[in-house]
Amino acid sequence: MTSVLKIYFSYNNKSLHKKMFNLNFKNSIGLAAGFDKNALLIKELSLFGFGHIEIGTVTPKPQNGNKKPRLFRLNSEQSLINRMGFNNDGVEIIAKRLVNLNTDCIIGANIGKNKDTLNEDAWKDYLFCFKKLFHLVDYFVINVSSPNTPELRKLQNKNLLFNLLNNLQKENKKHKIKKPILLKISPDCSLNEIDDIITVVKKSKINGIVATNTSIDKSILSNSKYFEEGGISGKRIHKKSTDIIKYISKKTNAKLPIIGVGGISDYKTMIDKFNAGASLVQVYTGWVYEGPSLVKRMNKIMANELSKN
Repeated sequence: MTSVLKIYFSYNNKSLHKKMFNLNFKNSIGLAAGFDKNALLIKELSLFGFGHIEIGTVTPKPQNGNKKPRLFRLNSEQSLINRMGFNNDGVEIIAKRLVNLNTDCIIGANIGKNKDTLNEDAWKDYLFCFKKLFHLVDYFVINVSSPNTPELRKLQNKNLLFNLLNNLQKENKKHKIKKPILLKISPDCSLNEIDDIITVVKKSKINGIVATNTSIDKSILSNSKYFEEGGISGKRIHKKSTDIIKYISKKTNAKLPIIGVGGISDYKTMIDKFNAGASLVQVYTGWVYEGPSLVKRMNKIMANELSKN
């Protein structure tokens, strides 16, 4: 069964290989955080052609998340609204699942703070997860941008953010081989806030930005009176996230690596992200709507286009 899935849903071609953060990705398309929060399905998901899989968001202590229902399909918009609230099994249990994991996929860990941790102490939660997972994953993403944990987005404040990232880098430097650290940001940031984030990212010398998380801006929906609270993902966030990628790339002279996320549902929307300045991309909602062959379809077209050049 495993080999059959791989044949149907994977596409490997040397032209798709990409080296980023001193890691060898077999292609540029990853699965975004939130799909496999608890690292339960890495082996199965790797059969669907992803170049990397990001688990989490992982917190120090287990959390049930917000009250159900908390995930809503907006079929007419090809989008989702979620207010999950960092539901996960906690870093101790998740770490055990990653021991002796055998996969050809790059694995990232998206880490966050527990709901009851005060923002001034949040860095301790991130550091705890960072230490626990350090030898078990290939890279880290610092999630300070989910709209579904109260006050979390305030960690994008430059002073709190620098303190958080600086503490992680201090730990990182203790190791002979450092782990790449990226920051996942909100699509609802103002340009001034993005400027501050870029300054902190450069100052802390982390490796890049993941742009973007989900949006609470309901004006991007065709039916902006939709009543469910939570973060919007999918087709309706594509332009917003792409514009932010373009802005960051221009501000940093295309020297800061960006993983582009938000509204990728076909080859064109993926190329929009690359043209805006992304080095890698991730899918989630597009994969839900377009089905399990999406990654293979996009990789085949990309390999074909590359062969023409």
